[in-house]
Amino acid sequence: MPEDPATDRPAGTVRHVLEVDDLGPDGLETVLRLAAEDPAALPRSLSGRGVALVFEKPSARTRNSSEMATVALGGHPVYIQGAEVGIDTRETAEDVARTLACFHRVLCARVMDHRTLERMRDALDAAGVAVPVVNLLSDRAHPCQALADLLTLRQCFGPAVVERPIAYIGDANNVWSSLALAASMAGIPTRVASPAGYGPTPEEVARVRSLGGDLLVTDDPAEAADGVAALYTDVWTSMGEEDERAARLAAFAGFTVDAALLARAAPDAVVLHCLPAHRGEEISAEVVDGPRSVVWRQAANRMDAMRGLLAWVTADPGAPVLP
Repeated sequence: MPEDPATDRPAGTVRHVLEVDDLGPDGLETVLRLAAEDPAALPRSLSGRGVALVFEKPSARTRNSSEMATVALGGHPVYIQGAEVGIDTRETAEDVARTLACFHRVLCARVMDHRTLERMRDALDAAGVAVPVVNLLSDRAHPCQALADLLTLRQCFGPAVVERPIAYIGDANNVWSSLALAASMAGIPTRVASPAGYGPTPEEVARVRSLGGDLLVTDDPAEAADGVAALYTDVWTSMGEEDERAARLAAFAGFTVDAALLARAAPDAVVLHCLPAHRGEEISAEVVDGPRSVVWRQAANRMDAMRGLLAWVTADPGAPVLP
């Protein structure tokens, strides 16, 4: 098997994470355990190594969490704006990946098109280069966010979280998809309430359920919220959908996570939001800024989750990650 001089590891052992179920149930559990560890207990698996952070879209939480997680493992993060590499305008996605792999231990990217990540991964695998590709967000998936979400739910409810359903209210988008897949692998029941035309596809539902997921799909926010341990929402209009804003505001009327909807949840229920939040649209100010909101803990957990993920993708698969 070919060796990559930049990593001194067999190419076949590379751990790409383009979607959260790439981890598998065991990998998911390991990443969450690593994320909860004291950073001082983790091997500095990135010591003296670079991590490329390519951003075709702007970012606040993802950039900061990724940079600080890299530093915590002894590495050097390099933030690269989309215009600097010009994926498929200045250079192909494949050439960008091969170039960055010359300098970095991990290639992380936040992209417009999920297929870009797949092409990067495939180019590195075909060349026998053992540099993992990590999805920082694509139109299809947001695995790093889902890891922080599960970490937050475990902090709130402990092992009993597997007995407590969570409800996602709004557009069944990339954030919902990764959350539902991760929750299914962890044994957490999920519900999703979306207006007509904005719910999950039959293929997405089948994929979640194929992982053992207990999933309820509805167009009624009240039905989804009844008795749940957590209410989760996201913006109704994401980057790149601005021309749909008026139509989306009309379609999502009645889907706001407000005090009335929260009252239908369990008495100890918490509220999550991946941010940025549009108060008065998908969530009310009194809820997102209220005592049952764990949104800022969730945001802080992005760094811990990313640290756990980077520790996992850079670990020797044949050796324990922790002593």
